[in-house]
Amino acid sequence: MALKQSLQHKLLQKLSPQQIQLMKLLQVPTVELEQRIKQEIVDNPALEEGAEDKEELQEDAEDDFQDDLDDSRDEFDINDYLDDEVPSYKTSVNNHSVDDDEKAIPLSGGASFQELLESQVGLRIREEKQLLIALQIIGNLDESGYLRRELINIVDDLAFSQNIIATEDEIEQALLIVQGLDPAGVGARNLQECLSLQIKRKERTVATRTAEAILDTCFEEFTKKHYKKIIKKLDILEDDLKEAIEEIIRLNPKPGNSMKATSKVMQQIIPDFTIREDNGALELSLNRRNAPELKISSQYADMLRGYAESSKSKKDKEAILFIRQKIDSAKWFIDAIRQRQQTLLITMNAIMEFQKEFFLSGDETNLKPMILKDIAEVVKMDISTISRVANSKHVFTPYGTYLLKYFFSESLSTDSGEEVSTREVKRILQDAIEVEDKKKPLTDEKLATLLREKKYNIARRTVAKYREQLDIPVARLRKEL
Repeated sequence: MALKQSLQHKLLQKLSPQQIQLMKLLQVPTVELEQRIKQEIVDNPALEEGAEDKEELQEDAEDDFQDDLDDSRDEFDINDYLDDEVPSYKTSVNNHSVDDDEKAIPLSGGASFQELLESQVGLRIREEKQLLIALQIIGNLDESGYLRRELINIVDDLAFSQNIIATEDEIEQALLIVQGLDPAGVGARNLQECLSLQIKRKERTVATRTAEAILDTCFEEFTKKHYKKIIKKLDILEDDLKEAIEEIIRLNPKPGNSMKATSKVMQQIIPDFTIREDNGALELSLNRRNAPELKISSQYADMLRGYAESSKSKKDKEAILFIRQKIDSAKWFIDAIRQRQQTLLITMNAIMEFQKEFFLSGDETNLKPMILKDIAEVVKMDISTISRVANSKHVFTPYGTYLLKYFFSESLSTDSGEEVSTREVKRILQDAIEVEDKKKPLTDEKLATLLREKKYNIARRTVAKYREQLDIPVARLRKEL
């Protein structure tokens, strides 16, 4: 096939680097934005924190650069400004006296879950082979404290990794020792065994004995809440069953997480917006961390003007191009931050006006059905831009801190044709389930009937979908004695 040349017209849409940078900045929350700005300041020495100086300094420097780029004189060296090999003593600062107290707080690292078990098993086993087997079992425990691997697989692991020949009976004996460690229930192979290990360590009472019998012989009925079958099978009274279930509920289904819960790092939510009410009027403000003061480095602007006025050599032209590139990059970043602030305020103001009744009352039932398209039409922006603004952003209100996505919901028509938010329907469902008779919980069909009585035209399967979204189990699993 012969090669041919031809002229073609194509219509293409391409995003500029500045647009891509803005889109990335738009979707990050406040905490990540701070880190992004710090990283940009480190990467670009032409960018500084602080109030912006006169813009004429940069504009004049750029004009001089265009007029004098082809001139030829050599007085300055770029290495005088951008030398990476500066002795450390020139950049180090020590403002502390030798008599000052050290206020640094040392970081403490606690023992891991496996390390805690290893320290216990070392005190219970003297035989070296059994100890190595027990350590292998501990190493195979998951984060919840369960042993998910089959014993025959652990036999193979010991043979191949440590050259230890062991039988399944020896693994079973070592596992029994591990299951006797703290916290109770560790080393179990399933939930039933985990709960049984814990209940056996409790004080022997009528309730604990009944609970042990339930876990050993009626576990499937217990998980499905077939209480009548349990009463008949164990020949016990309903009060005895109730006390036994209360004992089981107090057990920990994930013993391995007991240590993790104490060392869990709590992440503080920093709201991006603040809404306040003043005599019936709403006031919106942007978190000041979203509006940092950034400017072009005056040193780099002076360097650019100086080079443009007096430089002629090829080396100095390269220095001018480098400095101008850094200044342009800093300008683009500052403009992107400003545009981000403007877009956030415009979008959040539209959301605030759309859901004004909720922000004035705090009542969830006052939330109107709202989708991304509704806000996009108000602010004249693309839906993807609104989605980026709503992503991972929080707003502080007099009634609490909310994720922006909380205010978006689909609509549902009532019998009168009025459109209401699905969140309102979910609130009614949740309230109805909270006050239901737990001995005879409401089924999805009864919940649908209840909603239809309130003029909400909704099907049973839709009720089931909303119930699952609220993490509410079916009626049978909500049943209590």
